[in-house]
Amino acid sequence: MSQICAVTGKKPNVANNVSHANNKTKRRQMPNLQVRTVVNPESGKSQRILVSGRGLRTLKKWLAEGKYNVWAQIKT
Repeated sequence: MSQICAVTGKKPNVANNVSHANNKTKRRQMPNLQVRTVVNPESGKSQRILVSGRGLRTLKKWLAEGKYNVWAQIKT
């Protein structure tokens, strides 16, 4: 399973660990991804998606505003 958020499209970032002696080694910064079961308001079926913490807030906002047509943007 790839480490990409279904809502925001966040994925791992590559950066450097920098020591006190200024030695640089590559590292990966992983997004805060969680597997959640979400009910699709259009079909009424539940789906398991991999979503970041920010994506959960976005989904909650979309549902509160009644934006059900954005469900097609979610990459399952």
